Amino acid sequence: MATPLLLWLQAFLLIILLLPCAATLHKKSNAGTTKYEDREVVANHGVVAADDGRCSVIGMNVLREGGHAVDAAVATALCLGVVSPASSGIGGGAFMLIRLANGTAQAFDMRETAPMQASQDMYAGNATKKDSGALSIAVPGELAGLHEAWKQHGRLTWERLVRPAEKLARSGFRISPYLYSQMVRSESGILVDKGLRDIFTSNGKLLQPNDICYNKKLAEALRIIAINGAEAFYNGSVGSNLVRDIQEAGGIITREDLQMYQVKIRKPISANILGLKIIGMPPPSSGAASMTLILNILAEFGVPEGISGPLGIHRQIEALKHAFAVRMNLGDPDFVNITEVLSDMLSPGFAHQLKKTIYDNMTFDPGYYGGRWNQINDHGTSHVSIVDNERNVVSMTSTVNSYFGAQILSPSTGIVLNNEMDDFSMPINETANGTPPAPANFISPGKRPLSSMTPTVVLKLIPNIVQYENWTTVYNDHFEIPADTRAFLQKRDMSLKAELVGPFANSLCKTSRLLEEINLLENLWELVIQEKEDTLLVFETSLKLYSLYIVLFDLREWYC
Repeated sequence: MATPLLLWLQAFLLIILLLPCAATLHKKSNAGTTKYEDREVVANHGVVAADDGRCSVIGMNVLREGGHAVDAAVATALCLGVVSPASSGIGGGAFMLIRLANGTAQAFDMRETAPMQASQDMYAGNATKKDSGALSIAVPGELAGLHEAWKQHGRLTWERLVRPAEKLARSGFRISPYLYSQMVRSESGILVDKGLRDIFTSNGKLLQPNDICYNKKLAEALRIIAINGAEAFYNGSVGSNLVRDIQEAGGIITREDLQMYQVKIRKPISANILGLKIIGMPPPSSGAASMTLILNILAEFGVPEGISGPLGIHRQIEALKHAFAVRMNLGDPDFVNITEVLSDMLSPGFAHQLKKTIYDNMTFDPGYYGGRWNQINDHGTSHVSIVDNERNVVSMTSTVNSYFGAQILSPSTGIVLNNEMDDFSMPINETANGTPPAPANFISPGKRPLSSMTPTVVLKLIPNIVQYENWTTVYNDHFEIPADTRAFLQKRDMSLKAELVGPFANSLCKTSRLLEEINLLENLWELVIQEKEDTLLVFETSLKLYSLYIVLFDLREWYC
C-alpha cells in the first residue's frame, strides 16, 4: 500500500572546525536564469554564515574586532530577528551548540516553554487556536539563551552586539526576495493583524522586494535591551509591554512566566559514525538522535556504494521513516523519561536491527516502522554557523515556528511572537488512520515541545571523499529528483508528493577542494559578502533545496 511522503530530505547544517574555509561558486546568466561561475571564497581568520548576507556582515565585523564566536552569534541572531522575522527573532526560541577550541562542547537549550496556565486539554473544542493566535504563543527563550551564552563566553560588550540590529530596525532595511515570499504565503494573516500590517504593508498592500521596511517599536525595545540586558525582556519594561499585548490578544502568558524562564545548558549528543565525530543537540531536539540513527542505518548498507543511485534513495527514505517513527517517543527530558529510547537511537546495534527490516523492492504502511504516534509537522527556522580565529565554533538554529509565528506582532514592542505551542501533541489530535498523539510530547506547564532542529558540529573527518547529491536543477532555484529515480520509487509503492519549500543550507569548511565540484544555488540575495581590507570573508548561502548526506575528508590533505 502506498505511503504518502514529502519527498525532500532536509539538509544537515554542518560546521567543520578547521580554517581557512573556501568554496567555489558558479555564476552565469542564461535566458533569465542565474548560475555562479568559479569563484573561490577563502577565510583565514573566521567565518560567519547566515540566512541573510547583511547579518553575516554584522557577525563578521564582530569577529574583526576580536569578538568570540558567541559574540558574533549574538549579533547575527539579533540581526536575523529584524530582517528575517518570519523565521526567527527574540519572540521565539533556539538551540545553540558551542564547541570551544579546547574541545569543550555545550548545548544551550533556549527552546520556548508552555505557560504556567497551559494544560494538555487546553485546545479541546478549539484545536485551531493551537496553530495561530494568542493561545499558540509559548514563553520565548532566544534572548535569555543569547544573553547567558554571552555571559559565559563573550568578549565585547552586550550593547555593542545589540546596536547593529537596533540600527537596522530603526533606519530601515530592504525586503529580501525570500522574506517577500514568506510574506506572500502569510498575506492573509499579515492583513488581519494590526501589528504585522503596520510594518509589512503600505496602503493595504504588501511591501515589495527591495522596499524599505521600518520597525521602530522593535528598535526601541532593542535599545532598552542593549542597555539593560535580557533582564529588560524577562523582568522589565519590554516584557511588561509584551505580556500586556499578548493578554489583550487573548493569550495566557504572564509576567511570572517570563520571570521563571530558565535556559538549560545540556550535555551534547556525541556519536562516531563513518569516521566522523558528530556533536549535536540533545532532547528536546530530536534532530541529532534522528540523524545518528539514520546515518548508522545507512552505514549498514556501505557508503557510498550502498546508498547511491535510485536504490540508495529508496534506502535513505526507508531509514528516514524509521527515524521519524522512533523520534516521537522523545520529549522534554525534564518531564519524561527518554533514557531507553535515546539509547536505542544512538546505538549501532539498534540501527543494525532496523536495517534488516528494509527491503529493496517494497515499502510499507507507517505502522511497520514502529510508528505508534502521529507526527508533529515542522515549520520554518533560521541558522547561523560561525568559526572564530581561535577555532571556537557556534552552530545555532532559531525559530518562531510557522511563518511569522502566531501571526501576531506585539504593537508596543515590534516583536513577532512564536506559535510554538503548535509543536506539542494533543490528546484529541488523532489522525485519520487512527494513530494516536505522542504522550511524551503532551503539554505541561513549563515544558518544552519536541523539535527536530539539528545544529551540528562535525569533527575528525576521514577518508578523503566528498559525497553530495547531484540533483537536476530547474530554473536554478530548486532541485528535482530525476525522473528515473521517481519511477523507481513509485514501482515500490511509494506515493510521491512535490513539495515547494525554502530551506537554507549553511556549512563552513576548511579547504578549497571541499566544494569545488558542487554548484551552490541560492535565492539571489547577497550570496557572498567579501571584506577586501583583510582576509576575513563571509560565506553565506541560501538554498531553495539542498541535500547533503555524507561529508568525508582526509585531514592530512588540508592546509593552514
